[in-house]
Formats: sequence, structure tokens, C-alpha cells
Amino acid sequence: MTNKQWSDLKTFINGGDLNYVPSGFIIDSPWLPGWNNISTIEYYACDRLWWETNVKAINTFPEAWFIPGFWSEYGMCTEPSAFGARMVWSETSLPHAGKVLESINDIDKLVNPCVETDGLLPYMIQRLKTFENRIIDSGHNIRFAVTRGPLNIASFLMGTTEFMMALMTDPEKTHRLMKQLTAFIKRWIKYQKDCFPSIEGVLVLDDIIGFIGENEFREFVIPYFLEIFSSLELPVKILHNDAKGLITALHLKEMSVNVFNFSFEHNIRDIHELAGPDIVLLGNIPPRDVMAAGNESEVRKSIREQHGISPEGAKVIWSVGGGMAPDTPTENIVAFLDEVKNMNN
Repeated sequence: MTNKQWSDLKTFINGGDLNYVPSGFIIDSPWLPGWNNISTIEYYACDRLWWETNVKAINTFPEAWFIPGFWSEYGMCTEPSAFGARMVWSETSLPHAGKVLESINDIDKLVNPCVETDGLLPYMIQRLKTFENRIIDSGHNIRFAVTRGPLNIASFLMGTTEFMMALMTDPEKTHRLMKQLTAFIKRWIKYQKDCFPSIEGVLVLDDIIGFIGENEFREFVIPYFLEIFSSLELPVKILHNDAKGLITALHLKEMSVNVFNFSFEHNIRDIHELAGPDIVLLGNIPPRDVMAAGNESEVRKSIREQHGISPEGAKVIWSVGGGMAPDTPTENIVAFLDEVKNMNN
């Protein structure tokens, strides 16, 4: 995000009037490599290609707010790698992190990673350090500490099915795991902030929170996410959950979240009613079936439909319901941004 875009985002969160309707997208390795005609492994392995691809995106779509912007990441392997997960890489698809725990009974074997040295974390930091001056010279800055959430990390460390079973059958050990992962996340985002004082936002991504019920959400999500989002005094606190999000929307304030990126399966009106008027919504066009697989006319139609049911006063950064999907074409993004501009007229 440019310095003006960042200032506008903070103004928008605080209820200020921008005099225009903003558009923004979460962009990362599922979309960027293919869009730039390189392989996924090239994007991860070559710092030069990572830089050129991100610069190409901001130059092609200068009016879009790209979140987090210049995201240094290695897919879902990033945080699990610090715990010793085996990583499997592919030319054309996202990497896979192998399990570290066979069951919740193995949690005593789980290491407490050093965020400065373990796994891929130092590579993420070094990439940003390498390009920090060039990012600043381009009119942007490093604005976000980024992390997967504790339930998401747990699902990779022990398997989604095994973790979901543990939630129901062994809450005591599950809480121990959540406390350990939450402490790790707090160290990780603090270290990012220490390395880059320009950071003023945190982005937490966790889809697993969308698969549990109200009681489990209150017990295993709210207290730990509140601890994470409150651990640094930052003005921008974004939560990404593009699984089921009705329960999440109801409790965003309790978690100290002020921007919510949610599933396209929920419309803006319903999420706004649950979240309340103070929460900024980041969405909500179907990322795969419309933005990637549709044509320009379908993209425009989908935006108009969501805009038509958006409540008066809803704070919306127009986007897709999740991250940018693989194979999303340039012309559809151009049509998206143009259609949102029409809202200003």
C-alpha cells in the first residue's frame, strides 16, 4: 500500500470519509506466480522474481489496496516450518507441510520455536530487509505483521480431523496447545514489528475458526485471538476467515478486530448486521467462480448485486471473499476496479 492508501485505510477504519469507494485485495502465492507466468517454486525460491512480480501487480493496478502488500511468505509452510514440519514443494501448486504430531497426546513433544532462527521465518524477514529500501522508494512501506492463527497452525501440525476431534474430546490438552501456539504467534508478530518499525497493522489468517460451533468458538477462539490482536498497539487489525463466518462476525469486537475478510457465501448485508457498523468489511465477490472463472460482465454484475443489498453506512473495502484466486485474469481485475469507481459517480 502507498503511504496515502495506508493513511486512507486508517481514516476509513476510524469512520472518516474518503470521498471515494476503496477496493483492495489479499494477494499472495496462489495467484501471483501464475499471473506473472512463473512457477510457484520460482516465486518462492528467487527473491528477484518475488520482487518483480509484486512490483508488476502494484504498477498494473495502482488504485487497488493490496493487503498486506509485498507479502513475504511460503504458503501454508511458513509457520509450521518453525515447528519442524517436513515441507513438500511443487512447481505448480502450493507447498504442503507434513504433520508433526500424531495426536493431541503428543503435545509435550512440540518445540517452542525461536522466531529469529527457526524454519522459514528468518528467510521471510531477510527477504523484506533485502528489499525494504526499494519498497520505500516505490512509495510503499512494510505495514503488516502477518501470521496464520493458532487453530490454523494446529490443523497443519496434527491434521485437521485430528485437531477437530481433540477440540471435542480433550479440551484440557487442546487449551495447552492453543496457549503454546498463541505465545508463539505473539513472539512472531512482535519480532516482525521489531524488525520493521513501519508496521502498524496485523493480518491473522485462520479458516479453521469457521468450522466450529458457538460454544467452541467462545472457548477456543475468542480468548486467544483477543490476546493476539491486543498484544501490540496497532491501529489496523485484520482477520481473514473465508470459511463459514457468521459466528466469527458476531464476535469480532470481542477479539479486537476492526477489518474482516470473509467468505463469499455470506453477503455484505448479513455480515454487517452481525458485525456492527464499526467493523470494516473486506469483500465480497466470489473469488473463484466469478473473479477467476467469470467474464468481465459477470464481475460487474456481481459487484452491483452486492452493492444493491449493502446497508446504508456499511464500511466496505470492495474485494473478493477471500484471497485472490489462481488464474484470475487481468481484465477481470480491471473490470472490478472500474465498476467500483462507478459507485463514486
